[in-house]
Amino acid sequence: MNGDLHMFFLARFAIRVNSNSYKLTLFSLRQTSIMGRRRFKKQTGRGADYGEIERKNKAFEEYYKEQGIVPEDQWDQFLETLKTNLPATFRITGFRSHAKHLLKFLKGHYFSELLNQTIDGVPVERPQPITWYPDELAWVFNLTRQNIRKIPALEKLHNFLVTETESGNISRQEAVSMIPPLLMDVQSHHKVLDMCAAPGSKTAQLIEMLHADMTQGWPEGFVIANDADNKRCYIMVHQAKRLNSPCCMIVNHDASFFPNIKVLDSDKKPKSIKYDRVLCDVPCSGDGTMRKNVVIWKKWTVYSGLHLHTLQQRILKRGVELLEVGGRLVYSTCSFNPLENEAVIASVLKQCQGAVELVDVSNELPGLKRHPGMTSWKVITEKAEVFTDYESIPEGKRSKIVRSMFPPAADEAKDMQLTRCVRLLPHHQDTGGFFVAVLKKTQHLPWSKEAKKITQNEVESSEAGADMPGNSKETTKKDQNAAEGSVEAEEEPSSSTGDKHMGEPPSKKARYNRGFKEDPFVFFLEDEQVWPPIRKFYGVDETFPVTQLLTRCYVGKKRNVYLVNDAMKQILQTNEESLKVINSGVKAWCRSDAKGVDCDFRLAQDGILCIFPLLSERKLTISKDDVITLLTQENPFYHKFTNETQQQIRDISQGSLIFIYDPKQSDQNSEDVALIICGWKGKTSVRSFVSKGDRHHILRMCGVADTAIYAEKPGSSRNGGNNAAASAGGSEEASTGEKEVKETDGSGEAKAEASTGADIPGDGVLSGDKIECDSTENETTNQTQSVVSMATDNPEQKADVQDEKVEEAVSSTQQGDGAMAEGVVRTESKQAVTSSETSEAVKDMDTK
Repeated sequence: MNGDLHMFFLARFAIRVNSNSYKLTLFSLRQTSIMGRRRFKKQTGRGADYGEIERKNKAFEEYYKEQGIVPEDQWDQFLETLKTNLPATFRITGFRSHAKHLLKFLKGHYFSELLNQTIDGVPVERPQPITWYPDELAWVFNLTRQNIRKIPALEKLHNFLVTETESGNISRQEAVSMIPPLLMDVQSHHKVLDMCAAPGSKTAQLIEMLHADMTQGWPEGFVIANDADNKRCYIMVHQAKRLNSPCCMIVNHDASFFPNIKVLDSDKKPKSIKYDRVLCDVPCSGDGTMRKNVVIWKKWTVYSGLHLHTLQQRILKRGVELLEVGGRLVYSTCSFNPLENEAVIASVLKQCQGAVELVDVSNELPGLKRHPGMTSWKVITEKAEVFTDYESIPEGKRSKIVRSMFPPAADEAKDMQLTRCVRLLPHHQDTGGFFVAVLKKTQHLPWSKEAKKITQNEVESSEAGADMPGNSKETTKKDQNAAEGSVEAEEEPSSSTGDKHMGEPPSKKARYNRGFKEDPFVFFLEDEQVWPPIRKFYGVDETFPVTQLLTRCYVGKKRNVYLVNDAMKQILQTNEESLKVINSGVKAWCRSDAKGVDCDFRLAQDGILCIFPLLSERKLTISKDDVITLLTQENPFYHKFTNETQQQIRDISQGSLIFIYDPKQSDQNSEDVALIICGWKGKTSVRSFVSKGDRHHILRMCGVADTAIYAEKPGSSRNGGNNAAASAGGSEEASTGEKEVKETDGSGEAKAEASTGADIPGDGVLSGDKIECDSTENETTNQTQSVVSMATDNPEQKADVQDEKVEEAVSSTQQGDGAMAEGVVRTESKQAVTSSETSEAVKDMDTK
C-alpha cells in the first residue's frame, strides 16, 4: 500500500515537472523559431540580397561537364547565363474574349510610357513579346525593385500587373513553364489530366485552352488537376478559381497510383476514363531554376537527381496507362539531369514495346530555340564514380542505382528517337533550364486488358493453342484487375528488380493521402425546393441543366449554389467514395435572404458568364458612363445614371440584377469589349458585386487608365456613405443603405463569416495568390499594398479585401528558392476553404 502511494506521489510530481518543462519548451520553441527564420533567410537568400549566396558549385559544374549537356564551345556562356537573375515574364490569359483588347490597352497605356525613359543615363529596356508564344500574349522584361522605385512609369506597370493578376487576366509565369501546355494542343472537347499540378500555373493554362473559343457558356471537356500534397491542393484552388470554369476539378492523390476514375456508359455500367491529354510535370531536382531559386547553388548534390528517377518513372508510366489511344502526353521537368529526363523516357518506351512513341515537335512553336535530347549519358555517384553500364556497379551500390538509369544501346536509342526530346538551355533565349518530351499512344499497352484480349482473339483465330504466357487463371485475373482499375492492383514500373523492363510491371498497393475531410457534393434534383423561385425570378430557360447545380451540404440552408458541366457531374457522382475531391464547380448563386425580395439567391459574378445566355430577366443595358459611375461610387443613387438607365432601374423590382454594357449598340465600329456585371437594386440606389481586382480591370477596359483616382470612393468609410447620402437629399437611403447591404448577404451570418475570413457569402477561397514556382515570384507585401484598394461597406467586398491580404501574405513567403514555402496559408474548406491558418513550411518537391 505504501509502495502504491509512493508511486502515486512520484507520478504527480513528474506530471508537474513535465508541465513546467512543456511551458519552457514552448517558450524555447518560440525563440528558436524567431532565430530560425532569421537564419533561414540568411541561408536561402529570402528577404536578403541574393548576392549573399555565391553562385558557384564545383560538384554541379563537374557533373554536367562530364555529362556533356552543353556543347563544349558553349559551356562558358551557359554557366555565365546561369549565374544571372531571371527576367520577369507574364502572359495574358487567352480564353477570354477581351485578351487582345487588354493587350492593346497594355501597349498603349504602359509600354508607350517607357519610351525615352532612362535610369542613370541608361535607356530603360521596354518589355518584349516572347517570340514563340502565339498572338503576342506573353511578354518578358527586366524589372527590379530599384527600377520600380526610380521610375513612376515602371511603378504603374507593376501595379497594373499585380491587380490584373488578382483578377485572373494576367498570369506571371516563367517562360519555359508555358511550353508544356502549348505542346499539348488542348481542344474544348478534350478530357485533360494534370498529374502533378500544384501550384497550378500550367493547370490554369490548360483551363484557358479549354475555353479558348468560348465567350459564354461552357465546353464539354474538362481538366482534372491532381497533386499529392494536400496543403498545396488548397493553394491550387485559388489559381483555378480566378478562371471561373465549371469544367475543372482538383483532387488529392499520389500521381504514381492515380486511381481509375469511373463513369457510366450507355448501359449504365461503370467504365474507366481514358484521357485525351495528360501532363506529367513531375517533381524534379529543379537545377534548371538556379537563376531564380538561388539557394540551389548551395544545396545541389548528385543525389538530387538519383533519388527521384524511380518516382518520375512511376508517374510517367501511370500517365501512359491513363492515356487514350491516339492521345498525347507531355512529360516535363525543370532539370538538366538526363537521369530525370531521357533515362525516364527511354525506360518507359522500352516497357511499352512500341505502344508509345515520341512525337516530333520541331515544327511547333516557331521561334523557340531548342537543343535535341541526349542519346547517351553516364551514371555518376556522389563520390564522383562514373558508371557506363549496370553490370559494372558493385553489389553494395545497386540499392541507389537502378538499371533503368543507364542509356539504351545505340541502335535502340535510335529506334526510340530520343533526339525528339526538347532541351531548353538558359543561354539560348535568356530563360531557365527545362526539358520536354511529347509522347503519343499508338496502341494499347502490352499488359492492358484490351491488349491481352486482342492477343487472345488472335491466338484463337490462328488456333495457336491456349498455353500462351500470361494466360493462367491467376495471371488473367490479376491483369483484369489492373486494367479495370482495382486499387489493390495499380501498376508500377520496375525499379531495382533486375532485368524486368518489359511486360507487366509488378503490382503495388496504392497509398491514400490523409487530409482534411471534404464536404459532400450534393446535386439538385429536378424538383429541388429552392429552384422554382430562382427560375421564375431570373427567367431561367427551360433547357438549363438544373441537375448540374450543387451545394456542399446535406442539411441546413443552401448558402452557395455551384455549377459543373455534365462530365464533372458524372465523375463526382460515380466516384464519391474512391476519389478525394478538393474542389469543383463555379459559384453561380449565393443566398442573400434580403427582405422584400422575391428570391433568396443573388447572382454571383464568378459564374455569370456561364449562365448569362440562359437568363431572360433582371437584365439592364447601360452605357460606359454608367459603368464608371457604378464602379467608382459607393451605392450610387438612381439619378446618378443616364435617363435611359434610370428608367430601367425604376421598372425593375428590388434584388439582384445584371448590368450589361454592349459598345456595339451605340457604335458598330467600337473596339471596346462587352461587359456583364452583377449588381443589386435597393430602394433608392444600386451597387455592384465586383471584387477589387475586377473593378480595376473593368475600369481599364472602359478607358480609365489611372484607376488610382478612385481609390477612395465617395462614402467609402463606414459612416461616410450614409452621411454623403443624407447630404445629397437621400435621407431614406441614409437610413436604409447600410441595412440593404447587410440583408443582401445574410445580415448577421455575413458578418460572422467575414470575421473568420470566408468570402461572403461563403466563397471561402483564402489561399494565397499562388504563382507557380517556375513562374516569376509575386512581389513583397509592401509592394502589393501599394496597389490602390477601393473601400466598401459591403460584407462581400470586405471579405475580398481580407482575402487579398491573405494572398499577399502567402505571396510574400514565396520569394527565393521555391523548394520551401514558409508560412503557406492552409485553408480548410469544403468547397474551397472555411478557415485560414499558417501551416508548417511545405517542401516544394516539383521546384518549378
